[in-house]
Amino acid sequence: MTVSEAIRQAAERLAETSDTARLDAELLMAHALGTDRSSMLLRSMADPVPQSFAALAERRARHEPVAYITGQADFFGRDFLVAPGVLIPRPDSETVVDAALEVAPETGRVLDLGTGSGALLLTIIAEREGLEGVGVDASFDAVQIAAENAARLGVQARARIVKADWNEAGWADDLGRFDCIIANPPYVANNAELAPDVRDFEPSDALFAGPEGLDDYAILIPQLCELTTPDAVIILEIGHDQAESVSEIAAKSGFSAEIRTDLAGRDRALILRQL
Repeated sequence: MTVSEAIRQAAERLAETSDTARLDAELLMAHALGTDRSSMLLRSMADPVPQSFAALAERRARHEPVAYITGQADFFGRDFLVAPGVLIPRPDSETVVDAALEVAPETGRVLDLGTGSGALLLTIIAEREGLEGVGVDASFDAVQIAAENAARLGVQARARIVKADWNEAGWADDLGRFDCIIANPPYVANNAELAPDVRDFEPSDALFAGPEGLDDYAILIPQLCELTTPDAVIILEIGHDQAESVSEIAAKSGFSAEIRTDLAGRDRALILRQL
């Protein structure tokens, strides 16, 4: 069987569990071949199927995310390492990066709260050479992966990754102040129905935030004044139906809020500024 035939068969099976079955099959095949998808499509479609492919496709058929199977995810045109226990970066989060590149200063310090793989922070400082950044996460696994990604992108000299939990007293004592803060905190309601590949595989601590998905905003936003310079901008990722609720939390702490939408036109981020 050729690579092309195996991809077609795998895509037919994966269609039962994935909305991107063909893409999933291609990414898994490229991983099995030890190449990238573009090179495979150009040069390898008539090659014999590697023995490892069937097991990879079977894992995806059991809902395991492609990013965890291959160990990497694409974000803003760059490949980032990911691993179980670390939230997979999503295209929706590129809204935060776009907003940061628009409103953040050319030089200064950026803080990323809930950095996960580091995708948001590292993308921003890779795009903006005058910025240096600090990424904070409560997960040891995430801190390790983010540090590896910083080295892979060649920005480790401008990126510091810190293990800290904003639920604990004194977590930010040694961080200083920042010209831009970005955050993608947990914002899924505890009783929300999620797809099996998210619910059963991704870290719940990075997803769920109380009955309305607002608990982490309520904890985090009141602390941000102590971390910002006078003209700082803060960019928060939000759920598509949370703009009003999070804006109200921000207003109580003295911030104005401006909504930014994602590519689908849904509310996806808030830009906060001190009033």
